[in-house]
Amino acid sequence: MQVGTGKSILNGIAIGKLKIYKKKDTVISAAEVADTAAEVARFEDARAKAIDQQTALYEKALAEAGEDIAEVFNIHAMMLDDDDFVDAIKEIINGQRKCAEYAVKTAGDNQAAVFAAMDDPYLQARSADVIDIAQAILDILQGVDNATLQGTEPSILVAEDLAPSETVRMDKSLLLGFITREGSSNSHTAILARSMNIPALIQCKDIQDDWDGKMAVVDGYNACVYVDPTPDLLKSLKKRQQEDQKKQALLQELKGKPNTTLDGKTINVFANIGGMSDVGAVQQNDAGGVGLFRTEFVYLNCKDFPTEDYQFEAYKQVLESLAPRKVVVRTCDIGADKTVDYMKLDHEENPALGYRAIRICLTRKDFFKTQLRALLRASAYGNMSIMFPMITSLRELQDAKAVLDECRAELRAEGKKFDEKLEVGTMIETPAAVLIADELAEECDFFSIGTNDLTQYTCALDRQNAKLEPFFNPHHPAVLRAIKMTIDAGHRHGIWVGICGELGADTALTETFLRMGVDELSMNAKSVLPVRKIIRSIDLSKPSDK
Repeated sequence: MQVGTGKSILNGIAIGKLKIYKKKDTVISAAEVADTAAEVARFEDARAKAIDQQTALYEKALAEAGEDIAEVFNIHAMMLDDDDFVDAIKEIINGQRKCAEYAVKTAGDNQAAVFAAMDDPYLQARSADVIDIAQAILDILQGVDNATLQGTEPSILVAEDLAPSETVRMDKSLLLGFITREGSSNSHTAILARSMNIPALIQCKDIQDDWDGKMAVVDGYNACVYVDPTPDLLKSLKKRQQEDQKKQALLQELKGKPNTTLDGKTINVFANIGGMSDVGAVQQNDAGGVGLFRTEFVYLNCKDFPTEDYQFEAYKQVLESLAPRKVVVRTCDIGADKTVDYMKLDHEENPALGYRAIRICLTRKDFFKTQLRALLRASAYGNMSIMFPMITSLRELQDAKAVLDECRAELRAEGKKFDEKLEVGTMIETPAAVLIADELAEECDFFSIGTNDLTQYTCALDRQNAKLEPFFNPHHPAVLRAIKMTIDAGHRHGIWVGICGELGADTALTETFLRMGVDELSMNAKSVLPVRKIIRSIDLSKPSDK
């Protein structure tokens, strides 16, 4: 038996034969070509097909993993339309008289190297996207069909690394798990695996070519793979796998049951969504409502500023589909790691601390009003609450509410209906907001704690930087104290307080949050039932054993 170790991205067990996932090496000629016009035409044809492919991958990812994950393929399609990238390829074909394959490979490598050398972690990550789209064009030019690489039997795939496009293309009924030598736990591929419940091991340096065809077990709990496991070990891990499957079945029995502790405290368990495509998951997992509707995906899905009517229809559809469930909508949080070309945002040395979210909205008032008017109009069709992101001062909150009041006045004058009583709240995701929570609470109806950014800013750690993973501790005492301070401040002023960041789904902290007095937890939809199970097992009248 061989044992390989790495980093697990999902607690689970995968059992089956290993299959080495290896692309065929293709030779690219560097010789000069006679007909450059023909090569440009070949490239343009391949590029158009690659864009169609990315659109198809978007739809597939949307159905299998949700809006957050699918968005990467919209970004890929936009990159394939990028003038600088396209012009660089054509210049190599025409100026150096090279074939389309050579030009795409060279331009792709050059552009990827430029991104990789940047200081901004978000832009560094775009290096992998450039490589992925360049490979998509190359595969089309060379007639390479990678669909056959997975094989026709259920297996655990072994690869150097997997691009998001490769993962999405795979037949999930045949994908038991995967192991890669490279990769990051924050990569799109890792997030895909988690969202689709696929056990996977990354950064496994022990991979061997002779593993192909051998029986193996990926043990996500212990971050290792057993190749040719002993009969006793295989029997033990099969039992663990069966126990996991039984637990999943039992969770389904929790549907329709209240999120009530043994001593009678009930809290709301909501889901986070990115748009209409996530509504089905909210319903299937029996979430009580939506604690975070990330409206920036409406902007990311457009090639130009979305109009008021376009946004109104997008929000209205979600509200109508989920009524009477509450839907807490976050106003546009563009900036930092989420950008769109048409907004023409300047490059920043430190975008996480830069021009983003409410800072954009308050300095581009027309842009902000377009969204607020659309949201207000949609509020007439369901149970909506609005919250503002990245608030760091009382003045910012007051200014945002003033713009909202302007929109209310305009809509009243136009005779357009909206919910006059809708709740208005704020995100608490910076230490500044925590420290002035009492003042903020006097100006709003609720708080929602964004633990991802709160952890980042409290601990001074860039959550996009893979090198900082060993130092990133969302359970840091300072973060937990900040959460408790926020809950206490909110309750002193009679408003409800929720958590909508990743920690909302962290079952290791569920009891801690309940003892702090949190009123609502919002999370990815698939975590709703596991969290409900924990809540129903807690007795707050007894001292914690933690």
